[in-house]
Amino acid sequence: MQSILALEDGRIFHGLGYGHPGECRGEVVFNTSLTGYQEIATDPSYAGQIVVLTNPQIGNYGTCQADNESAKPYIEGLIVREFSPISSNWRSEQVTDEYMERYSVPVLAEIDTRALVRHLRTYGVMRGVISTVESDTNLLVQKARSLRKMDGTDLARVVSTKSVYTFDVTDSRNQTGDPLLAVGFNQNADGRKPLHVVAYDFGIKQNILRMLVREGCRVTVVPAETTAEDVFDLKPDGVFLSNGPGDPEPVDYAVRAIRKFLGRVPVFGICLGHQLTGIALGGKTYKLKFGHHGGNHPVRNNLTGKVEITAHNHNFAVDPDSINANEVELTHVDLNDQTLEGLRHRTLPLFSVQYHPEAAPGPHDSNYLFRDFRRMMEEWKS
Repeated sequence: MQSILALEDGRIFHGLGYGHPGECRGEVVFNTSLTGYQEIATDPSYAGQIVVLTNPQIGNYGTCQADNESAKPYIEGLIVREFSPISSNWRSEQVTDEYMERYSVPVLAEIDTRALVRHLRTYGVMRGVISTVESDTNLLVQKARSLRKMDGTDLARVVSTKSVYTFDVTDSRNQTGDPLLAVGFNQNADGRKPLHVVAYDFGIKQNILRMLVREGCRVTVVPAETTAEDVFDLKPDGVFLSNGPGDPEPVDYAVRAIRKFLGRVPVFGICLGHQLTGIALGGKTYKLKFGHHGGNHPVRNNLTGKVEITAHNHNFAVDPDSINANEVELTHVDLNDQTLEGLRHRTLPLFSVQYHPEAAPGPHDSNYLFRDFRRMMEEWKS
């Protein structure tokens, strides 16, 4: 199929269409990960966005249900240089083209993704439309301009679970067939007593839940709009604030809950959870020019001096100048642009990071943060 990408500033790219035929709209961002396209596609943090992958060949190892980070892809569309028609991996269960068609995700290929990424880096992320059914580029540009901007948009309540559930490896919707996860869930082998974590789902990734389970946690997942009072009724040993899409500023219901948790229960936040934590502590957030999306971002841990290579996926950041340094310590910083990547309260059991220590896809340098959360809960209980 012939396919077109039209950006709101009038830039047009012509290529070939794969996956689902038709049209999709969203904010166009780029991701620099070398692998993990399925995990990227199924990350709810990408809701409302069209993702450009900089690795030139995509789809070559197919897809596998165990690699999903949620029940379905959340990206609006996918843009690649070369889209493989075959799957060359023993784990593959479905060719990537068929997978994208199955979940109604349009794919645009055979365009100069380097030129597109340079354009987005120069002028910032922008709204766009991919279409295989409309050839009038002026009309497509107008459609892109009519899209609602990500600024001011609350998408957490859109992608969040609608009901409370327990993450359990015996549940078919969470079954990965991973023996390490099964051992981690029981936690009888190393003698650790399970701790109860209530995890807010603002767009939570499955690997976050797996990492909590491997640290001996019994995880109850709750909807984004769950009140602090309802969480306290569940008697948690700790509260986890997940990643998610959209602008953190409109998610005021979560900010109100976080403020009630301060000093009453240990809190750990990732990505959107980090941004909401910053706002709850009196800080402000702002939108980055083209965001951070990839599995190769260097972050310095100010507490140890070590540099971690980390996975990122965010468009907004916490303004470090808006944080009260007498109460909050800035623990991590991005070495590419010096943005704030982590913080912790100086006296209360609370810390958060902007990047993704659970990776999926990405390096495992930051897995220690889940152990730190476990340790913080144990110390608070004692």
